[in-house]
Amino acid sequence: MTNAALASWVDGAAKRAITEFVERVTTPGAASFVPPAERIAVFDNDGVLWCEKPMPIELGFILQRLEVMAQQDVSLRNRQPWQAAYDHDFAWLGQAITKHYQGDESDVKLLMAGVIQAFAGKTVDEYESAAAIFLHQGKHPTLGRALTDCGYLPMVELLRYLEAHGFTNFIASAGDRDFMRTVTQELYGVPVDRVMGSSNALRYRDTENGGTVVYLAEPDVFDDGPAKPVRIWSRIGRRPIIAVGNSNGDIPMLRFAGGGSISALRIVILHDDPAREFDYVTGAERALQLAKTQRWTVVSMKNDWSLVFASSKIKKERRAPTSAA
Repeated sequence: MTNAALASWVDGAAKRAITEFVERVTTPGAASFVPPAERIAVFDNDGVLWCEKPMPIELGFILQRLEVMAQQDVSLRNRQPWQAAYDHDFAWLGQAITKHYQGDESDVKLLMAGVIQAFAGKTVDEYESAAAIFLHQGKHPTLGRALTDCGYLPMVELLRYLEAHGFTNFIASAGDRDFMRTVTQELYGVPVDRVMGSSNALRYRDTENGGTVVYLAEPDVFDDGPAKPVRIWSRIGRRPIIAVGNSNGDIPMLRFAGGGSISALRIVILHDDPAREFDYVTGAERALQLAKTQRWTVVSMKNDWSLVFASSKIKKERRAPTSAA
C-alpha cells in the first residue's frame, strides 16, 4: 500500500515519521525488522479516534442515565454527579476529566462513584442495546454531527494503513470498555476483543436461558495512567511498537511502547483546530512537554490533517436500533 492510503494526511514531518517507521520495521532483512506477530499498535480513544469535547461521548450516555435517576429520586439532585446531570452542567463533567489529567482526583472520584451505580443490576445485553441506541440516534452537542460521524477520518486511514502492513490494532482507553465495543468494529474496524477500557465489576447470573452477566455497583478497573500498560500486557502479552495518545493519562502507555533495543513510534495528537474541531491543551501539558524532550511525534490537527471528519454523505447507511432495552 502506498502513502496515498493516508489521503487525509498532509505531506509533512508527522506523515513522514509514520511512513518511515512502518517501512523500517516491515522491510525484510532490515536491522529494525519486526515480525508481523510483534507489530502491535495501541490507540487511546477519546481525543485520538473520536471527539472528546465538550466531554467524552460516553459521559453523555452516563449523563442520560444519571438524569433519570435524579428525576426519580429528589435526594440525588444536590449530589454530584447527579446534580450536574440533572442541571445539564456539561462544564462540571468536562472539568472533572480535565482536573483528573492535571492530577486532581477529587471530582473524578465523585463521577466514578455515580458511574458505577448508573447501570448496577443491568445485564450486559441491556447495556449494549441502550448504548447502541444512544450512539446511533444521538448528535454531538456543539458540532451538530451524528455521534457516529465524530470519528477522525485520518485516524481511520492510519488504522487501515497499519493493518495493510501487518500490524494488529488495539484500543486502550480510559473510556467505558463496553460502551466503545458497541461501535468500534463499525467506526474503526477494530473488533470487540481488541478493546480495553474502564469497566464495572461483573457477575454471572444463572437463568433458564443459559444465564447472563450483570453489572455490579463496584468498580473493576479505571484504565488510565499506569493501569494502561498493565492492561495492555495482561491482554496482549507484548509491548506495542506504536502507541497513540493525546493526554497526560496516556504517558505510561506511550513510554511502555518499544523498550530496550526495540524501536517504537510514539504519537501525541494535538487539538489545535478550533475551526474544524476544538483548540485545547489542558490535560495534555506533560504529554506535549515529553513529546518535545523525548522526540515523540506530535500530530497537529490543524496542520497535519486536510480533513478531520469524513462527510456523512459518503458513509454507508447504517441500520440504527429503534427501541431501548
